[in-house]
Amino acid sequence: MVKRDEIVVMRAVAICFKPYLKPEEALIYCNLGRTQFAKKCEEFGVYKSNGGYYKKEDLDLICSGGPSKLDKLLNEIKLGSR
Repeated sequence: MVKRDEIVVMRAVAICFKPYLKPEEALIYCNLGRTQFAKKCEEFGVYKSNGGYYKKEDLDLICSGGPSKLDKLLNEIKLGSR
């Protein structure tokens, strides 16, 4: 289990400096539990890179509560009239 002091330090580093976050840092950055985080990632289309890191810009989508990447793409697609 992670100590409280370590959580504070990881949160500070994650929020301030790093463009890519490890899964544990991403959980802290989004302030979600593992299950909630997994659901939000699936909903917003946020995935780990090949190196196992999350892109901070993608995590900002989850934190902002705005439209997901998938919703944005669907709105950009113009459907033909029938």
